[in-house]
Amino acid sequence: MKHQNGVTLIELMITLAIVTIILTSVGPSIQSILIKNRIVAEINELSALVQYARHQAIDEQTLVTVCPSLDYTNCTTDWNNPKMAFIDSDNNAIRGATEELIVSVAAASDANLITSTQNSIIFEETGQANNAVEILLCHKDKSAEYARSITITLQGRVKMSTDSDKNGIYENAAGTPLTC
Repeated sequence: MKHQNGVTLIELMITLAIVTIILTSVGPSIQSILIKNRIVAEINELSALVQYARHQAIDEQTLVTVCPSLDYTNCTTDWNNPKMAFIDSDNNAIRGATEELIVSVAAASDANLITSTQNSIIFEETGQANNAVEILLCHKDKSAEYARSITITLQGRVKMSTDSDKNGIYENAAGTPLTC
């Protein structure tokens, strides 16, 4: 009969203690990385939607509306809802039966909050926006370190927030630090 080797109770307890110490010190930083990655993914998705809508307005030489919507027909004011971009040939911010839905994105995750200075964005045939718009995305804990934004200028250009002074707080296109 062969003799089986294993670990003793003391060796197992020492291993568990080391793993616990490592997880306790590394855990919070991993959570921070995950939160930042989710926010970046969501702001990139929103930026892509807006940029695609602008390009469609230019390519199709028509008005394109971007707005939040629960039913993909009527625009709402809550940017945490799913968002849609559609050809708005009658310029009424309601997607009619003949108006094509160009693209849509899912609602904001439960961990994030989205606010905007406007209820919708309308791109003209030239690619210009009807209003300058800032869309702010924050984590539910409202910590400024997680805040990100996109700014749509009157010319229709989309600008992402940046951390130009490298202090951990991003600034909008005007250079103002973001707050949630």
